[in-house]
Amino acid sequence: MKALQIAATGMSAQQTRVEVISNNLANMSTTGYNARRAEFADLHYQQAARPGAVTASDGTVIPAGVQLGLGVRPTAVSITLQQGSLIQTGGDLDLAIDGDGYLEVVLPSGMSGYTRDGGLKRSADGLVVTSDGYPVVPEITIPDDARSISINAAGEVYAYFGDRVEPEMLGQFTLAGFSNEKGLEAIGGNLFIETAASGAPQVVNPGQEGLGTLRQGYLEESSVDAVREITELIKAQRGYELNAKVITAADQMLAATSQVR
Repeated sequence: MKALQIAATGMSAQQTRVEVISNNLANMSTTGYNARRAEFADLHYQQAARPGAVTASDGTVIPAGVQLGLGVRPTAVSITLQQGSLIQTGGDLDLAIDGDGYLEVVLPSGMSGYTRDGGLKRSADGLVVTSDGYPVVPEITIPDDARSISINAAGEVYAYFGDRVEPEMLGQFTLAGFSNEKGLEAIGGNLFIETAASGAPQVVNPGQEGLGTLRQGYLEESSVDAVREITELIKAQRGYELNAKVITAADQMLAATSQVR
C-alpha cells in the first residue's frame, strides 16, 4: 500500500509549508525582512510500463505507459525579493535602501555579513554599528561634539558642529550587490553571508551599478503580505487534512484486506 508513504510525504511537505508561513508572519514587523516561499517537486516514479516500450513484434509501442508517483519532496525555501514600504522615523542613523543592495558589516568571526536593516546605532566610541553592535563597512566614527549628522542619497556622511558653519565629511557608506541574491545564506539577525550560489559581492557607492540609494530618517518595513500568508496557511492546512484522509482511507483498505476470509 504505497498510498501510506505517499500521503506521509504530502503531510511532511505541508508541514514544511506551514513552518515557512509561520516564520513569515512572525517577521511581519522585522525591518527589511523579505518573505520566504517553500518550493516542492515530485519524487521518483515507479515505471510499471515505460512510455514507448515495444509491446508487439510489429513495433507497436505504449503511447503513455504506467508511471506511479511516489510522493513529494521540498526543493527550496526561496526568498521573495520585494522591497518593503519605507516608513519615516526621523532618526539620524536610520537608513533605508531605496532599490537593490545591502549594507556590509563585520561579524565577530571577521567574516562579512550583509543586511538591509538600516536601523544603525552609535557605539560608545562613536563608531556606527548595527543594533547587534557589528561595525558597518567602511567604518565611520562620529565625533562626540557633533551637533547633527546628515547622510545624502549617495551615502556621504556629514557632521555639523556648533562652532563651524561648514559641515565636515566623515566618510561614505557603500552598498554590496550580488548576481544571485537568492543564493545568500540567512544566519539570523537580519544578516546574510556570501555563498558559492550568490557569487562574490560587488561593492560600489549607492546609486551606482544599478544599486539603490540611501534615504536618511527612513526604515524599510517587512514585505510580508499578511492576507496572502493567511490564504497560503489555509491552503496548506487543507492540503495536510486531505493527505491525512488518504492515510485513513489506505488504513481502512488494509483492514478490509486483513478481514477477508
